[in-house]
Amino acid sequence: MQRTSRRSAHRASALVLATAGALLALGAETASAQDIARGTIERIKVHSPSLEGNLQGNSAERDVLVYLPPSYGEDESRRYPVVYQLHGWLPGAEQWAGMIRLQESTDQAIASGIAREMIVVVPDSQSIFGGAMYSTSVTSGDFESFIAHDLVAEIDRRYRTIPERRSRGLSGHSMGGYGTLRIAMKHPELYSSFYAMSSCCVAPFGAEGPAMEQAAAIETVEQGKEAQIFARVQLTQAAAWSPNPQKPPLYFDFPLENGKVDELALAKWNANVPLVMIDQYIPSLKQFDAIALDIGLQDGLLEQNRRLSEVLAAYGIEHSFETYEGDHTNRVAERYGQHVLPFFSRVLDFE
Repeated sequence: MQRTSRRSAHRASALVLATAGALLALGAETASAQDIARGTIERIKVHSPSLEGNLQGNSAERDVLVYLPPSYGEDESRRYPVVYQLHGWLPGAEQWAGMIRLQESTDQAIASGIAREMIVVVPDSQSIFGGAMYSTSVTSGDFESFIAHDLVAEIDRRYRTIPERRSRGLSGHSMGGYGTLRIAMKHPELYSSFYAMSSCCVAPFGAEGPAMEQAAAIETVEQGKEAQIFARVQLTQAAAWSPNPQKPPLYFDFPLENGKVDELALAKWNANVPLVMIDQYIPSLKQFDAIALDIGLQDGLLEQNRRLSEVLAAYGIEHSFETYEGDHTNRVAERYGQHVLPFFSRVLDFE
């Protein structure tokens, strides 16, 4: 495990399909659910003006899960920090909440004292092909602005948050880890800290491989919805990163067309890759109070995440980079409950 600290004195207080293995229990619990104070999960709808009119027809009415800590209903004068937790490709908000055991993991972390009481928000960013890369696209929709502006504003309006940057954190897994990196780099005015878990799409893409070839052969939305998993991932990325409003019915350009590489489309993809983007956002990244990255040693995305940590270190950006025994999904509940929540409990401002 490699670690570098972020302001040690600060506030002393690949894309893969989510599998059933990610639903494994969160280790040995010190108390049963009925023995500890329980928070409340509210399921709400958030209208996103940013998503209106997208060419895929993805709904601007988004499902959002909001975890409210045990004391929320008891002390109506108290306000709380907020952590936004972004799901990966294919599982939506409900499935991701199940994978990390949102209710049980958060309750247990608070009850055991490793985490403080906070609000946790899990928004749904599904699209017709399984995700939207938390990016801005006329085709799939402006999901970046949905998360960074519409959602934050609505949560601050509805709930007793501490509506300030210093009390707001961002986290996510896989595609959500990518979204965490992207949105954090571009919106440091909104969040003081972020924790990216097993981030996908960190390194540049090529235009070769079976999934790319399968996706290139798809001509209709219906074919896309029935495509194999990794071909659908490619369609998701094309809709997010190389949109073309003049090219129905899919409304995007693809890096591989008729067996030839479309260099411009591929360049657009790679312009959205963190290892390509990062040099432009060093001043933004230096504004964060705390940054954490983690990934399993058996995860195929390990090396590109390690490279990202190396770039941060080369620029003198303090952060933690932690590896652990595990693959892409099999320990997400444990990581969320025992690492993500304690991280934000240390670095967010609760006053």
